[in-house]
Amino acid sequence: MPTASLRILVVEDQPLLLARISQLLQAEGHRVLEATSFHQGWRLFDEQRPDMLLLDMSLPDDSGLELARRIRAGSRGPWAPIIFLSHLDSEDDLAAAIEAGGDDYLVHPVSPLVLKAKVHAMQRLLEARRELTAAATALQHANEQLSRQIMHDQLTGLGNRKGLDDRLARYIGDARREQRPLSLILCDVDFFKRYNDRLGHLEGDQCLQQIAQILKQVCRRPLDYAARYGGEEFVLLLPHTPPEGALSFALALLHHVERDSLYHPDSPVAGHVTLSGGMLSGIPGEQEDSTHWLQHADEALYAAKQRGRGRFVSLQHGHDTGDLVARRLHAVAGTRPDRAA
Repeated sequence: MPTASLRILVVEDQPLLLARISQLLQAEGHRVLEATSFHQGWRLFDEQRPDMLLLDMSLPDDSGLELARRIRAGSRGPWAPIIFLSHLDSEDDLAAAIEAGGDDYLVHPVSPLVLKAKVHAMQRLLEARRELTAAATALQHANEQLSRQIMHDQLTGLGNRKGLDDRLARYIGDARREQRPLSLILCDVDFFKRYNDRLGHLEGDQCLQQIAQILKQVCRRPLDYAARYGGEEFVLLLPHTPPEGALSFALALLHHVERDSLYHPDSPVAGHVTLSGGMLSGIPGEQEDSTHWLQHADEALYAAKQRGRGRFVSLQHGHDTGDLVARRLHAVAGTRPDRAA
């Protein structure tokens, strides 16, 4: 049988009965809180959050049934069992007590043996509920961890392809509905195979992790989303961002990569790791989906590689609006893109 001490709130308006019940509970090692009215009982319950309540059905300022209803309707924190106390032994009173939120029913005069048994029974129920709550919390945590593993790339901590697909589809729908621009940046580590071949896969993994950290630094707004698209490719989703905003993000990326200057032993572009990227901005059309956006961003990325790498090429609904070169951080080759219509 349970032996742990409980904090039990006894709400009883008759002093002799209150004293007797409190004495019986204290003899079992429980701490007793005493109230003699509806309002005092509610105040003590709200302030002290007892483990259990013994509640008289008839109180001078309101019904004990109403107090139980208020507790069950507005209670925050852990659940507490309620045992009703009454001078009336009728089926109607028992049914009313249970309907109001009670868990058991005792009739005066209360037998010490019955009171002890009822409290022990409620204590077992209380402990079972606590164990169930703990198990549910642990399960929720495990599900969150599993969801994170499903939606995140284990190497970089960014979103993975599944997370990207889900987020991009949602952002396209939001942008179309709100008629606000969306920007997508697809970038690639230049000559990454050569990097791996010369330095090894462990160094290659560290390189990808460093690029991921740069992407996290750039994505500061709550809705900005960075994902590993696959291999050495990454994607940035930038909601509510027109073309000029996407160029600002690309500049920031190039600046951070240039600043960190991660050594690349076999790159024809520079002595450090560089990025090539494709950018697509605008308000999605009715027939445009995730595949459309990724395909056009990939075309822009291909154009960046064809032009010498170490640069970003911007597309606005498929129209080339120029490129941004890493070695000229503040220059845009071509026409500065206008805000998407």
